[in-house]
Amino acid sequence: MFRMLIAAALALVLTACKPAAETAAPAANVVDTRDVPDPNSYATPDTVRIQHLVLDLRADMVARTLAGSAELHLKWADEKARELVLDTRDLQIGGVQGFDGKTWKTLPYRLDAADAVLGSALRIKLPSALPRVRIRYSTVPQASGLQWLTPEMTSSKQPFMFSQSQAIHARSWVPLQDTPGVRFTYDARIRTDAGLMALMSADNDPKAVRDGDYRFSMPQKIPSYLLAIAVGDVVFKPISSRSGVWAEPGVADAAAAEFADTEKMIQVAEKLYGPYQWGRYDMLILPASFPFGGMENPRLSFITPTVIVGDKSLTSLIAHELAHSWSGNLVTNSSWKDIWLNEGFTSYVENRIVEQVYGRELADMENVISQAGLAETLKNTPPADQVLALPPLAGRDPDEALSDVAYIKGQWFLMFLEQRFGRETFDAFLRHWFTTHAFTSSHSTEFERFLTVELLEKHPGKASIGEVREWLHDPGIPSSAKPAVSTRFDAVDKAQAQWLAGDVPAGDLAGNGWGTQEWVRFLERMPPAITVAQATELDAALHFSGTPNPEIAQRWYPLTVRSGYTTARPAMEKFLTAIGRRKLIMPIYGELAKSEEGRAFAAAVFEKARPGYHPITSASVTEALKAPAPEAQQP
Repeated sequence: MFRMLIAAALALVLTACKPAAETAAPAANVVDTRDVPDPNSYATPDTVRIQHLVLDLRADMVARTLAGSAELHLKWADEKARELVLDTRDLQIGGVQGFDGKTWKTLPYRLDAADAVLGSALRIKLPSALPRVRIRYSTVPQASGLQWLTPEMTSSKQPFMFSQSQAIHARSWVPLQDTPGVRFTYDARIRTDAGLMALMSADNDPKAVRDGDYRFSMPQKIPSYLLAIAVGDVVFKPISSRSGVWAEPGVADAAAAEFADTEKMIQVAEKLYGPYQWGRYDMLILPASFPFGGMENPRLSFITPTVIVGDKSLTSLIAHELAHSWSGNLVTNSSWKDIWLNEGFTSYVENRIVEQVYGRELADMENVISQAGLAETLKNTPPADQVLALPPLAGRDPDEALSDVAYIKGQWFLMFLEQRFGRETFDAFLRHWFTTHAFTSSHSTEFERFLTVELLEKHPGKASIGEVREWLHDPGIPSSAKPAVSTRFDAVDKAQAQWLAGDVPAGDLAGNGWGTQEWVRFLERMPPAITVAQATELDAALHFSGTPNPEIAQRWYPLTVRSGYTTARPAMEKFLTAIGRRKLIMPIYGELAKSEEGRAFAAAVFEKARPGYHPITSASVTEALKAPAPEAQQP
């Protein structure tokens, strides 16, 4: 999910290279990233952990609230403890009860003052280490982890609600230990308007009757950020016996056709990394306001409709969210400092799935695009933010932890290991990692130890611990990295050079039969700005303004801003008001914000678009459109 990396305040320094057979004990000049208390949670899991959650909630689509109770089944490590501390954000607490094995009794509690990032600690006083606690509560309409859409914002013209719990937004709709280091099972009863379907990251029944009263069970342990809920007018379309799509009626057929290869992807991943352990793999196609490409909620990935373009060219997103079923959902980072263990691994597995299903050429092109994006990201990223193994993120908002560093540098590191040890050996190693750490939360130091014992020491001479530590602890891209290449992009680059030189008209480019990835390469390799005449020629021949392909749009519209091609403004406005996916719209807002005139246009568009944006998206746009400080405006 979710690409701006949080990092430590101090840069990490590369340790001296040592023979591959050495152990991976942290060197003195490497920050110790072992499993430590999560600074992004008030919870004290060393004292007590949630084992099971029972939710009983009513979704009020008019009031925009979830109200009811959360019952927590607890396992105490310290039987003498007399306080349970939970994470909350803007929850209205109605009362707390404790169960002593025989009766429920009212318990005293205190809600601390709110922190802007962490929310409020809910402190519950206990007479003993009780096995169960129940909290009555209600969310607020502005809950950061919930998005409520009016009928006008959906294609079915029915109200819609969905959650986004990653990174620490689950606490805005459930009082719990909101840290990826705590895993639990759950049951839930969700009541809502008759005629609307409720779904969760659980055992959704494709044949469920719409009666406004739904029950769910998740028997596998998950961390809080994978807790998910949605309510709306959605129908189910099967893809295979264990996979299908939920979507609004007007979108369902197109989604099922676009994602028809999902079962093939599951089978490829199983062959590589072991059985799929979550039962079903279904996808919920959300309204376009969803702020991310996808969210890997187990059994029910949330998917943006922006990847439904009719040619399957963007279905690597499905490969990515499916890959999380092994990397992230099965083996989870224990705190957000180690997000690369989720996203870097997943990006690697995604690319392997794409290669098997769609061919090596497509996989190579996507790697070239990703690595080019990482290079651009690093230009504006402080060195301390460029490392994979980060210190604890104290005082930082983990929402910022998703960047090309975690995704692509992490993937590149695993590609480096694959190249050094060979695919057969590395595939077996990665499968072993997933198998031995299944349904647990881990961290960078544990992976470094496992890598040393299970790969470096068993296959000496292939790679050194010094090289590994350079990838994990140093900024930038190590010299051992082998860049991805694509022969198909050579032809794109040649055609682009000919067009820029005036030797080939834009109309001839349309006959090249390029797919999405080639056009992305064409636009990304453009000069910072082109002439208005050139932009006009391109648009007339290729119809970039108004394109239904968002990957092309997010690169074309910033180019038009830099080039002064204002003819694209109406189509740009339509694009910005139609979708809320941050990856696609933030480059455009960012480019517009560089001038006073552009910022004024962007602010007016944002005013129209804001009601359909998720709170996470709105916060990002608000920050991007802030006027520069007075000293920054001076020449």
